[in-house]
Amino acid sequence: MDKKKILILGASGFIGNAIYKELCSYFDTYGTYCSNTSFSKNQQFYRYDLEEDDIFHVLEKVNPDFIISALRGNFGSQIQAHQHLMEYIIKHESKLYFISSANVFDAYSKFPSYESDKTLSESVYGRLKIKIENMMMRLPKEKTAILRVPMVFGNTSPRVKEIRTCLENNEPIDVFPNLIINVTNDDKLTQQIHYLINRDKSGVFHLGSVDLIQHEEFIKEVIKRMGNFHPLLKRVFTTNEDRYLAALPKDNKLPKNLRIRYQDIIDHHITVD
Repeated sequence: MDKKKILILGASGFIGNAIYKELCSYFDTYGTYCSNTSFSKNQQFYRYDLEEDDIFHVLEKVNPDFIISALRGNFGSQIQAHQHLMEYIIKHESKLYFISSANVFDAYSKFPSYESDKTLSESVYGRLKIKIENMMMRLPKEKTAILRVPMVFGNTSPRVKEIRTCLENNEPIDVFPNLIINVTNDDKLTQQIHYLINRDKSGVFHLGSVDLIQHEEFIKEVIKRMGNFHPLLKRVFTTNEDRYLAALPKDNKLPKNLRIRYQDIIDHHITVD
């Protein structure tokens, strides 16, 4: 049986590259990069500039069974690229997995959100993700999966790197005391995506921890795992009431071994040398 062909758009970014590393031993996996030329030597990677290149060229070279979109960059260019992706998917035996965000619900702050809840966002970023999700909803159901992801941590994640830099330079770290979130890390997220591809799953999936924690508490716990620091915390209050930014799984639950709790993410952070 031929290996499934997978194309990861944005495979040079933190999440895209973590997905590439998880999948490349099991599938015929390709990726795109834009400015990071260290990927140019890898025969599996194609250069693709969201603002200048047409995605069709890469799609025709790879002819993928699965396309995973972890693109970042200019919002208008992202929308155009995804419109072209939809046109391609309609005509080919391909399936699109789109990395979306809990921010598609950031206008609903009173409750956590579930897969079939209506999306509504106050942020430009959230509205971009909604626009692309809505485009996908017009395609045949079996051709798409929307993967909504909360804040992603992990040892090499931009968020954890930023915390480390602030600790080393004795700079304040922003925390949101009233913000209640769920979280994930690159390891668990990529395992979950691997499972979804293996099972050829479609639909909407919330790929975060099954439980909630306050942002400030979570950041404090992560710092504690990193070593004996006395962090400067800058407490940012956007509202006096608790507000939720959490996409919890309810309709499409993953198998028990792939579910995650926020404590697992905290425990995953090894101490700094």
